[in-house]
Amino acid sequence: MKLFDSHAHYNDEMFDNDREEIIKKTFHNNISNFIVAGYNIQSSKKAIEIVSNYKEAYAIIGISPNDLEDIQKSEDIDNKISEIEQMIISSEYDKTKIVAIGENGLDYYWKIDNKDFQKKMFIKQIEIANKFSFPIVIHTREAIIDTLDIIKKFPVNKKGIFHCCPLNRELVKEAIKLGYYISLSGVITFKNSKNANEIIEMIPEDRLLIETDSPYLTPEPLRGTRNNCINVKYVAQKIADVKKMQIEDVAKITYLNTLKIFNIN
Repeated sequence: MKLFDSHAHYNDEMFDNDREEIIKKTFHNNISNFIVAGYNIQSSKKAIEIVSNYKEAYAIIGISPNDLEDIQKSEDIDNKISEIEQMIISSEYDKTKIVAIGENGLDYYWKIDNKDFQKKMFIKQIEIANKFSFPIVIHTREAIIDTLDIIKKFPVNKKGIFHCCPLNRELVKEAIKLGYYISLSGVITFKNSKNANEIIEMIPEDRLLIETDSPYLTPEPLRGTRNNCINVKYVAQKIADVKKMQIEDVAKITYLNTLKIFNIN
């Protein structure tokens, strides 16, 4: 069985003391591949640095809506986008290791006084994704209407993934209609998680991905501990239970889907 964690943050400082050890354990626990997601310029560079040491790992680069503290004006947005572009074209990095732009999107849970800047940064990252033929990885929280509105007005040529997708019926329904993939995390295993089973059943097998969002969102039965890619098996098992499938089949389906959407050969 091969499991592919489509979104993890091994670039997070929570792994600074034992990152290499954890990654070695990852590959010895049925995890064949993982993707390290950036959320600002520094973490995106760190993601590329980490995955350059492992042929089975890939990077997503971008700026999340929760990492805009140093952006005060439009020129700042342009400078950040230029830095992302330089990462893509720089000879310093293995270009085959970068597989998407993200995580990006909108988040009105933590901050709402910078909505305009969030939207501008989201749109700019869609533009750079289209320029370099990448899919995007979307983070959306309490901003579903605006998120869908933007990807309808500014279509992404290679589509993308709703990462750690909110368990919202209308979002999932509309995202699938627009051609996007849905990535489920440990949230679906939480005892207080609403709509989880219904959402799992809604997602067609050919649009389904699994992730951990490590070191966050640790699934049951390990909730409360630091998450890592090994625990993606609990996400796969939950999906298998709801869809009445074998976990091996969920692993195979999500593995192939991840290769496809990220254009990994």
